[in-house]
Amino acid sequence: MTTTDEPIYQVESLIAEDIDAYLDAHQHKTMLRFITCGSVDDGKSTLIGRMLYDSHMIFEDHLQALESDSKRVGTQGEAIDFALLVDGLAAEREQGITIDVAYRFFGTEKRKFIVADTPGHEQYTRNMVTGASTAELAVILIDARKGVLTQTRRHSFLAHLIGIRHIVLAVNKMDLVDYSKDRFEEIVAAYRDFADSIGIADFTAIPISGFLGDNITTHSPNTPWYTGTTLMNHLETVELDQTLDQARPFRMPVQRVTRPDLNFRGFAGTIANGIVKVGDSVRVLPSNKTSTVARIVTFDGDLEEAVVGQAVTLTLEDEIDCSRGDVLVLDSAPAEAADHFECHLVWMDDAEMLPGRPYWIKIGTTTVTAQFERPKYAINVNTMDHMAAKTLGLNAIGVVTFSTDRPVVFEPYTQSHDLGGFIVVDKMTNATVAAGMIHFALRRAKNVAWQALDIDRSHHARMKHQAPAVVWLTGLSGSGKSEVANELEVQLARMNRHTFLLDGDNIRHGLSKDLGFDDADRVENARRLAEVAKLMTDAGLIVIVSSISPFTAERRMARDLIADGEFVEVFVDLPLEEAEKRDTKGLYARARAGELTHFTGVNSPYEAPTAAEVRIDALTTSPKDAAAEIIARLIP
Repeated sequence: MTTTDEPIYQVESLIAEDIDAYLDAHQHKTMLRFITCGSVDDGKSTLIGRMLYDSHMIFEDHLQALESDSKRVGTQGEAIDFALLVDGLAAEREQGITIDVAYRFFGTEKRKFIVADTPGHEQYTRNMVTGASTAELAVILIDARKGVLTQTRRHSFLAHLIGIRHIVLAVNKMDLVDYSKDRFEEIVAAYRDFADSIGIADFTAIPISGFLGDNITTHSPNTPWYTGTTLMNHLETVELDQTLDQARPFRMPVQRVTRPDLNFRGFAGTIANGIVKVGDSVRVLPSNKTSTVARIVTFDGDLEEAVVGQAVTLTLEDEIDCSRGDVLVLDSAPAEAADHFECHLVWMDDAEMLPGRPYWIKIGTTTVTAQFERPKYAINVNTMDHMAAKTLGLNAIGVVTFSTDRPVVFEPYTQSHDLGGFIVVDKMTNATVAAGMIHFALRRAKNVAWQALDIDRSHHARMKHQAPAVVWLTGLSGSGKSEVANELEVQLARMNRHTFLLDGDNIRHGLSKDLGFDDADRVENARRLAEVAKLMTDAGLIVIVSSISPFTAERRMARDLIADGEFVEVFVDLPLEEAEKRDTKGLYARARAGELTHFTGVNSPYEAPTAAEVRIDALTTSPKDAAAEIIARLIP
């Protein structure tokens, strides 16, 4: 026995070195994000549970709880119900289905993984899109007994639409068809026909049993006729998208301008595509200012070069204007900027898309206002047919054009998910309502520019000796808006004011005669009224608009079009029961009888203003007094 402690120190040193080496190797492993999808009961959750189990990613106490839960839900024998590892919601366990997207992390010696288990039911399509939005690979499961189903086609189309480049066709439950080679080849042939029709050029087909583990981590003796890869081996060796993105020109959306002191000004962001090096000539879009990269700063120190996926701060040689939402690109290979696009749109909200309504869209680090036009067509994902559509409802997919209130830097989604993909946010609720993928910019965005004019709106206003304005009267049908608007114009005319009255009913005979009365058409009608009113204020007029305009969002859109201080919202407030009593046209009665659809107040909502500049109590105020009250607000 030795009396020195040196061997103990050596052992401790070796252990520390081993730990450091292990942690370093684990830190530098590549990461693959993938999803499992397919029809209901194809075994998605079971497959993920099996992979976690085979990867030894389950703690002992969790395994014991899993075994107990498996017995409680009725799994036969000593078998484990691996789906319980993933189906965490009580409703999922009770129904035996997946409802929400479940994310799980696991790793092997070669690679780290984040897997999203997505729902199979059609009503949860939006959940599937959410899970697929960050994935690089999709495992499409097919029950060997059932073959290619509608949801198989739907999820394959969505995965391809979202830009997932790697598809694995996992023919599951092979044990229930006696590991039949003929059945496997029949399913693969049927899927190949469908894949070819939607543009999936290549996929990897693997016969598996998620429940028994066949061809998951090791080749199964039950399928001696299959000589291809196992599922885990394919996941560990498939080429990552990052390799392709690195070969593209440098792009970095600016997330933040960093200025801790007067001696440092940097632009922080995550590199979306390509490589950037110190000394590279870069361009700021959309301003087109150019400079040279001086430093590439990270938390761990400066770099000589940075690649796609890295979060860095770039400093430039020149003091040029650059802010959040701008995009730094390679000067020799710039991106485009435009304000009118065609895209695929996946609608994910219970309330349908309303063409003409302003929404926020977030693309890269930029947030702008956008308006969608009526869909060119909707896609029946079950048949791939193109269908005529006025709007898009929950889980619907269509090809739509949209315009933004200013140019945004973009690339087609097939080239860059960061600069070609966007989300849509409802301005009123702040809810994410859709996801989109840009195809291309429309030629109009490049060819149409504002024409400079010598006589501007201020000149028109001076000629008329008045300040232009829009008086927007809103209220239920029968509330007396038209009478108030008419009286208001009469009194303004007596004051030698130059006015024009846009009455909602009169507009329907010309400008909006092609529109109906559903929500989408009401939004478009309000948009047209607002645009015409804006043009008339440019001519120096006081414009009076009388329209039900039932939605808050469209009245706000109209306000946003008009210069500050020139928009006066007037709420002609009359209770619904009183409006029905005053209804000389009998419209309410017809709506109650079911003869009129989309009638405001009966079978279509009216969103009353909460902060109108003027509120007229239509029960107690005459049109003459109401007009005088509006004039007092309009002309102090």
